Amino acid sequence: MQSIPQYWLEMFERVMAVNVRGVCLGRRQVIPAMAHGGGGSIVLRSSLGGLRGMAKMSAYIAAKHAVVGLMKTAALACAPLNIRVNAINPSPIATRMITALEEQFAPGRAERVQAKLAASVPLRRYGQPAEVARLVLLLARAESSYSTGATFPIDGGMSAA
Repeated sequence: MQSIPQYWLEMFERVMAVNVRGVCLGRRQVIPAMAHGGGGSIVLRSSLGGLRGMAKMSAYIAAKHAVVGLMKTAALACAPLNIRVNAINPSPIATRMITALEEQFAPGRAERVQAKLAASVPLRRYGQPAEVARLVLLLARAESSYSTGATFPIDGGMSAA
């Protein structure tokens, strides 16, 4: 995590390539196939960072906001094709990525970072990958057929604060 003046352009470009270009390429490939098949549902993964700002995370936050923008434009463009497009915005979820970030924030003391972050979540815990998967499955199913162009926080209440 670096301040804006210290942030390397190469790192910014890498974060954008993984998080934004990857979404662009994926949409580009899947939309024609889905349109040919009669429609469907696309669920993009953003982050709580796509809904708010965080100091010293400018590239990540910009990338996740971009994913939300890509979702909204795709939702409008794909509605006539019977393709719904939504975004999930998880944080914090118990994954290897969050474990690596905890270690990066406090080498050798990651458990302290985890405890502090979990305490900041209204539900007082990290989410589990299976909880995220269940939300994605719901958004992919016919039960959510009127949902498009929306963001769905799955963050234990953090976006409510």
